[in-house]
Amino acid sequence: MPYGAPLRRRRDAQRNRAAIVRAAIEVMSGPEPAVEMPEVARRAGVGLATVYRHFPDRQALVSEVVAHEIARLDAFVAANHDSPETFRHLLGEVLRTQAAMRSLGLLMRRVDAATRERYAHKVVAALTGPLRRAQECGYVRKDFAPDDLRLLFKMVDGVLGSTDDARAAHAAARRSIDLMLDGLTATRVQRNLGLEWTP
Repeated sequence: MPYGAPLRRRRDAQRNRAAIVRAAIEVMSGPEPAVEMPEVARRAGVGLATVYRHFPDRQALVSEVVAHEIARLDAFVAANHDSPETFRHLLGEVLRTQAAMRSLGLLMRRVDAATRERYAHKVVAALTGPLRRAQECGYVRKDFAPDDLRLLFKMVDGVLGSTDDARAAHAAARRSIDLMLDGLTATRVQRNLGLEWTP
């Protein structure tokens, strides 16, 4: 057997795994509430057996997608460490991703409470530093605590689950997110005057 064959197989496996995760994100961002593994395989350009070789069940794939999204969040936070003004954009993207991936949220409801808490803790921990820096620079109201982020996530989840109409749910969630962000951030005039937000 050629010495390069094992390395080539590993690279192929890595490419397949990455393609499956990208395809799963596409499916979870679509209008259908169900995430069908054959559709994931089709979009990834691999066989169904390959999908199950990497992810033995739907929950394993869900865990990988969540880990991928958290890694993206961590990378953005690291790249914008010295830009506290980006917090609103950062939080908005997190909430909009939650809204866009409605079917992922539905699948997460089937995950055990301890696992859901672990994921929530990682997201809140990633956002806490940027939140504190934004507050110190006057971009975010002072009384907003890191645990309040969980309330925002629950609000978006509640809006998404309020109707079976995916399009209406997404529209309502986007509107809710805009209102949340407006209530969270200090206005430019208040920042320029050095005034704190008074709820």
